[in-house]
Amino acid sequence: MTITSQAAVRRRDALTGYAFLAPFFIIYVTFLVYPFFKGLWISLYDWELAGDYREFIGLLNYQDLWTDPVFWRTVGNTLLFVVMTVPAMTALALVLALAVFGQGRFKGILRSIFFMSSVFSVSVVTLIWSMVLSADNGLLVPLFRMIGVSPINSLGHPTLAMPSIVLTTLWWGVGLPMALFLAALSQIPSELYEAAELDHAGRFTVLRSITLPSIRHTVLLVLVLQIVAQFQIFGQTHLMTQGGPANRTRTIVQYIYETSFRDWQVGYATAMSFGLFVLMLGFTMLQLWLGRKGDE
Repeated sequence: MTITSQAAVRRRDALTGYAFLAPFFIIYVTFLVYPFFKGLWISLYDWELAGDYREFIGLLNYQDLWTDPVFWRTVGNTLLFVVMTVPAMTALALVLALAVFGQGRFKGILRSIFFMSSVFSVSVVTLIWSMVLSADNGLLVPLFRMIGVSPINSLGHPTLAMPSIVLTTLWWGVGLPMALFLAALSQIPSELYEAAELDHAGRFTVLRSITLPSIRHTVLLVLVLQIVAQFQIFGQTHLMTQGGPANRTRTIVQYIYETSFRDWQVGYATAMSFGLFVLMLGFTMLQLWLGRKGDE
């Protein structure tokens, strides 16, 4: 084969590869790259949702964001929610996966039950838990009366409102990370467990020396996915507490929603969105860096 024909084959292969990549590239640019830079451009304007009022103000939105006490309150609430939810979600999902892993009809039924809550919409989940936690006629009211304690309005309590939302989120979202852990556990060679059994290794030793090291990449994946997901919490707080009491549960996404669709300040809301993006990116990169350090 001549040099000219080899070059023609390489060009043809390259064009074929570009043709296969083109649909994904078009979708990626249309729905991710273009909206990102469009949003960055909008954040530099005093832009109202209704009407044609648009005034270029440069970095003034970001300057106002830096001195906005409500925004920083929502940042603190969101960070608190993430800190309370992500480790608990990961640990709970791992424990459930270890409990229902293996053969057997009963374990299969339990896997289905634990995963079932993940398919519900946020409106259904918040309705269920609002009924459970209601201090008037909630499902826990008879239990409180049985032990002689007055029912507690946990969703209206300054201290208990956020843990109540965390509990709701754990019940709703544990199914997917559990499924990821089940898939990872199924990939561990059975020979390792057989060798540990021959050495009379205890369950804790097997968990520490075989199971956890074998699924460490899945643990990292679950942590990153949970960080990204929980930073974007909106439906639970919006539907269950409306950000109350006294802004104790108002999160960044809820504040973005209110600023954009209630106050019509799209430019300022977009600046907040980029603040949220920076937070998510920072925590995700930190988690990935810690994961690499663990591998080393």
